[in-house]
Amino acid sequence: MKPKTLNRTLPLATFEAAYQLLQQMAEIPGAIWLTDDAIADSQNLQNSSERFAAVVSEHFSALLRGNLLDDFATNGHKHSPKNLHSQLNVQLTFDPGAIANFLSPLADKLAEITPTLSGQIDIRALKQGIKNIQPNSAVLQSEFTLNLLDILASDAKPNSPPPRHYQTEIEPNSAPKMIAPETLQLQIPEAVNHLQIASSCISFCQPVEDALQQQLEQERLLNQVTTQIRQSLELPVILSKAVERVREFLEVDRLLIYQFEKVPAPHNGELAKEIPAAVSGSGEIQENSGSYLYLGRVTYEALANDAISSVLNFSEDAQCFTNGVIDREKYRKGLALCVADVETTYSSQPCFLELMRRAKVRAKLLVPIVVQDDLWGLLIAHQCTLREWEESKKTFLRQIAEHLAIAIYQAELYAQVQQQKRTSEQRVIERTQELRDALVAAQSASLAKSEFLAAMSHELRTPLTCVIGISDTLLRWSYGKVGSKEVPVQKQRQYLQTIRDSGDHLLELINDILDLSQVEAGKAVLKISEFSLSKLASQSLHAFKEKAAVKGVQLVQEQRIKQECDRFIADPRRLRQILFNLLGNAIKFTPKGGRVILRVWVTEDKNRTPTVRQPGTAPAGSTAVFQIKDTGIGIPENQRSLLFQKFQQLDSPYRREYGGTGLGLALTKQLVELHGGAIEVNSKVDVGSTFTVFIPIQTITKDESTKFTYEKSNSSLPLHYSSRGSLVLVEEDEETAMLICDILTAAGLQVVWMIEGSAAVEQIELLQPNAVIVDMRLPGMNGCEIIHQLRQKRATENIKILALSVNEIPPDQISFVTAGANECLAKPIHPEQLLDKIISLMTGIGNG
Repeated sequence: MKPKTLNRTLPLATFEAAYQLLQQMAEIPGAIWLTDDAIADSQNLQNSSERFAAVVSEHFSALLRGNLLDDFATNGHKHSPKNLHSQLNVQLTFDPGAIANFLSPLADKLAEITPTLSGQIDIRALKQGIKNIQPNSAVLQSEFTLNLLDILASDAKPNSPPPRHYQTEIEPNSAPKMIAPETLQLQIPEAVNHLQIASSCISFCQPVEDALQQQLEQERLLNQVTTQIRQSLELPVILSKAVERVREFLEVDRLLIYQFEKVPAPHNGELAKEIPAAVSGSGEIQENSGSYLYLGRVTYEALANDAISSVLNFSEDAQCFTNGVIDREKYRKGLALCVADVETTYSSQPCFLELMRRAKVRAKLLVPIVVQDDLWGLLIAHQCTLREWEESKKTFLRQIAEHLAIAIYQAELYAQVQQQKRTSEQRVIERTQELRDALVAAQSASLAKSEFLAAMSHELRTPLTCVIGISDTLLRWSYGKVGSKEVPVQKQRQYLQTIRDSGDHLLELINDILDLSQVEAGKAVLKISEFSLSKLASQSLHAFKEKAAVKGVQLVQEQRIKQECDRFIADPRRLRQILFNLLGNAIKFTPKGGRVILRVWVTEDKNRTPTVRQPGTAPAGSTAVFQIKDTGIGIPENQRSLLFQKFQQLDSPYRREYGGTGLGLALTKQLVELHGGAIEVNSKVDVGSTFTVFIPIQTITKDESTKFTYEKSNSSLPLHYSSRGSLVLVEEDEETAMLICDILTAAGLQVVWMIEGSAAVEQIELLQPNAVIVDMRLPGMNGCEIIHQLRQKRATENIKILALSVNEIPPDQISFVTAGANECLAKPIHPEQLLDKIISLMTGIGNG
């Protein structure tokens, strides 16, 4: 709807006051003031009955026009311009179009006037101002309106000429007298004149009052929305109430919120083909290199009545949202869209126009809701009939959108805080549970420690008591304290065998503890080599033959190994340890008359491509399977989870009978997993148990391959060198010592291994070896001290010494750094380098 033009009949005095008020507004910087005087002077129209005044500026523009009424329009007498009771037909408008239409022809006329008059008015600025007339600033418009109200109100005050009251004259205590017709004929027009002035003032003030009332209602509604936002953080409540109240104020048929949702973009591009510009309007549906899409949906709606169809939960039709329908970037920057007639605006988009028709939309007003520089949604007003949207409505809807954006941002922050609170509470719960679990684990560990100490006290004390008691008995017999009777040789052998068995038991227990601690600490290293599976199984079973015979248990070996797969690559020492633990348990828990069966076979990976391999060697990807089956007491289902835990023994009537530390199966499982294998258990109480171990073939490294070569061949050293005496190795680390011993023994040399350096010098002097290998870093007496003492003794001063150091030592500094060694070899030990050094030392012996 276009702004109204006020058209009323007013007194000349009121027109002059409004004229002066408008002239005061022309004092705004940059304003242009134009009156009828300029036109009258240029065309010598001093007696013209038309008056006008116009002000044009960037923030305020207005046009005031007045036409003097002739004699026939009033009382038949010609009025002078100075007569304050003269009447004018007054028009006041703020419509930019009406002002421009009136002033444009006048500007053209002024451009043709003499330069003298043109110098008084900047014609170019006037024309430019006419083209750029904008709706008035709300502040200046309010100021002008209030001042105009003061003028109109003062005109109706009592101190102004009061209107006459025409009535019959009544004398006190007398009958009323009738007024003469001639007098009444003169008084009636004047009374009518005063009534017209009063009604004109009222009719002029009414639109202004309506505008102020509307602005008051607008401010009240904004205040209510702001109060609602402050009082509640529930976003659905805020948005639903705001939509309903704003619809009532705007008097529209439908008001809705169209909300965008950020979703991940598909990788296959199918959705991109279906939505060519559904969310951007520029052909781009991507954000951050196509990672997200924006899809819209109507989430809130308010309707004027039930006859208006609902579009709640309506979502985008990809084919209808072509370029220009929804331009996200423009809306994000604050673009507001006013459509007076959708039939005209969307005539080039038939699909979208049909969508508007189905919703019975004829006019719409749209403003964006931008939250933190991101387009959250659109606030849209729908009208089912044609409607010109006033600038005030557009401004008001934009203000509502800004307030809603604040509410949305606050609600999102509140939701984030609540989510963080819930997350923190969940973390506290989880952490509390973790602490409880840790406490339970600590209590379990403490209980396991107590049980371990109790088991160890029994396992250690029993063999130690035997050793101490029997050795004490033998000592007493040797000193003759048990009489003169001699101890039979068979009895002595029994005592010595008991001491030996007790020592073996202690050694086995200590080895299990050390092995388990090394594996758990990650210090255990597999020594990969090639070996025979059938030979390993036979040797392991043969080692328990005597023990099984004593208990009356039958040992059976079922080999299912093909000849071409007998050679396997793994750590034979660790595999032997695994078999010993499983076979030992099977024999221990199998009663007399039972059977223990050892099965061994190799499975091949059928999906693996065949490769060239040595004859008799298992192919890559193969798995060695060891299965130990017994007819023992079995394992209850509820106790199988304890099988592979440390220091755990199954609760059963046989626990005291069989004893044990509970380390064997725990160590077995660790060694199997160290190979990358697995172990399975099947058991039934009073029937027996079956343990199955799967060991995948390992990959042999270069160093291990070299070592294996030396183990297979004894020709690495010349025959006359390999038959020359022995060597002494002084090394604390077991793995290093075992590696050196294996290499040198395979080469045909005898090696004596010593651990402690304090006793090594005397032993070397006694043994007189051909060469000595000394580690420079030994506890107690280090390598330098040992070499120095050997060089000081006459019996060992010329002995060949090979020093083992952490770092490489230059040849010319070996004797100085090592206190007299002949050669030096840096760790880690490489078999080829070791043999080269030994050959060098042995060659020196031969030449000497």
